[in-house]
Amino acid sequence: MIIVSKFWTNLFSFGRANAVTIFPIIFLKYGFFRADEQLIRHERIHLRQALELGIVFFYLWYLGEFVVRFARFRDFDRAYRNISFEREAYRHENDPGYLSRRKVWTFWNHL
Repeated sequence: MIIVSKFWTNLFSFGRANAVTIFPIIFLKYGFFRADEQLIRHERIHLRQALELGIVFFYLWYLGEFVVRFARFRDFDRAYRNISFEREAYRHENDPGYLSRRKVWTFWNHL
């Protein structure tokens, strides 16, 4: 499910992201992002990751990994980009067939 909501995207990303996935919803900052296949694919990768780990555990891990990375880098954007889930999503967001051949727990390869 995709919902356009500037409020939720700003709330969950501190105003930094154009899209945020809170299982099972992808929130987009603006309606024109519905046509951005790369962005939607990136967020769908996060949906798959959340299903694999159990939704609550995914978000706890995501937040925990961000805190560890932020403590290491002292830079919000660098910490965010180095979260294993984000590394996988950014690496494969341009590949239309990725989710159909993605193996379970692939984010481990990006730790």
